[in-house]
Amino acid sequence: MFHGKYYGTRSNINDVALTYIRVDVSGLTTAYMLSKDADNKITVLAKRVSGDYDVEYASPWTCADYLPFGKEGSNQREWERDSWPVLKEIAERFPEAVPIFLYLRLKCVLDSLIYQRKNQGHAASDEISKAAQPYRWYADVVPNKITIIRNAQFKPISQDKLPPDIDGVQSFTSICINTAIYLSWLLGQSVKNGYIAQDAVAHHSGEKADVVVNCTWLSSKFLLDVCDDKLYPDWGQIVIFRNDPGSIVSVSESETGDSDAKNEVTYIMTRTAGGVKVIGGSHHKHDWNALPDPSLANRILQSAIAICPQLVKRGQGIEGLDIVRHGVGLRPVSDGGRQIEKDEVEGVSVVHNYGHGGFGYQSSFGCAAKAISLVEEVLSNKRQVGL
Repeated sequence: MFHGKYYGTRSNINDVALTYIRVDVSGLTTAYMLSKDADNKITVLAKRVSGDYDVEYASPWTCADYLPFGKEGSNQREWERDSWPVLKEIAERFPEAVPIFLYLRLKCVLDSLIYQRKNQGHAASDEISKAAQPYRWYADVVPNKITIIRNAQFKPISQDKLPPDIDGVQSFTSICINTAIYLSWLLGQSVKNGYIAQDAVAHHSGEKADVVVNCTWLSSKFLLDVCDDKLYPDWGQIVIFRNDPGSIVSVSESETGDSDAKNEVTYIMTRTAGGVKVIGGSHHKHDWNALPDPSLANRILQSAIAICPQLVKRGQGIEGLDIVRHGVGLRPVSDGGRQIEKDEVEGVSVVHNYGHGGFGYQSSFGCAAKAISLVEEVLSNKRQVGL
């Protein structure tokens, strides 16, 4: 099994020892929610912690905006829907967390624009294209949603109102999380509530906890007795920069037309509280490469300026961007959807919560609530049999 260097121990039936593996946004969110109950004695094991920038730790690299992709009737839809109110509540109730978000309370309204390009031709653009369709379910969740589709009877607009080669646009008020602040805030809240954090690598020996919550990134592919063959990396590359785009922008396909761009999309993310901005991106399945691709970086930057020319001064190209760094991250994707389920390995109760791909932040609280419900089922069963 995957026991680490330290496990909490149970002194009575009300002291529940819960061990978490990993401190990505999924693990930290679940630990934070469970740490609100003082009966839960929580220990977190992690190889990477908040503040680390490594290809193995995807959470700091991601866009971290709220742009739902869940289909009608899907679990993802429910988890994304349930996450928005909690993110909103954090922004409104916790002053120390307010700088994390670009949200209405700050009088800093952030428009999220989803452009649908004409003549799309590859799978990487499919999800953003679907999100750009009118009357998506999240119209009843996020504020100020407006749909503009070229030549649509309900909202006809002149062609000069859209960027070239664009068929339609969605606009709504959203958030973009400053990941460096937010991950540290989640960790700090959980520590304040009494959990123990351990810098450790999970291995296969140690004392048993009441429940192990497995929030490993791609490690569940290799953990003994888990060995999830359906789990794979979705390699993504971004550029971090300082120029201000003024909004969140997502486009259903890269603009360059380059034959190498078949796995690329364009998105531009704005972060508050002095946070740098993010340009992306790409989706390369089963790619474990830890290094950025310079030619891809060039296409990413060209596409961003084409859709958002205000990024640079008139007459400038990519040389007008104030670039901080290039980075890559591996999104943990599971064929058939995320893995949020109960398990038992060598007599140890396990709740899995992994495989969230690029949707970890926007569904984090919905997924955590599901995982917690499974933890509660496990603990209830243990109490009934007197374990």
